[in-house]
Amino acid sequence: MDLEVIKIAENTTNYKSVKNYSHKYKHKNAICGDEIEITLKIKNKKIIDFGYKTKSCIYCQASASLLSRKSKNIGINEVNKFLNIANILFQNNHIQLIKHWKPFDKILKKENLQRKECLLLPINALIKILKNYDE
Repeated sequence: MDLEVIKIAENTTNYKSVKNYSHKYKHKNAICGDEIEITLKIKNKKIIDFGYKTKSCIYCQASASLLSRKSKNIGINEVNKFLNIANILFQNNHIQLIKHWKPFDKILKKENLQRKECLLLPINALIKILKNYDE
């Protein structure tokens, strides 16, 4: 197991349900049964709070932890730009992420391809939330 994944997953700062959330979504991985629930507070097209709760493996927990920390206080458009390329990071290590999103290089990589669905579960849940976003 990748020690970087464990280190990232250990940060549970946003393992919570956001009070007075504006958006909530529960997503399940049909392959392994991992589950995630994301609660967000979005205001003025910006994620101002991000909480997640999981019943999942360490890979999903790491992805959720990192996504929650990197998405807070960021505009919806900027988050969507990252979400749109996250899936292809497994195939193409030559994609240069901007500095803010660079920590995802540590987990969304070819070496973790077998855990792709686990790592993408939080990302896919956030995609669903933001797809249905309206102020």
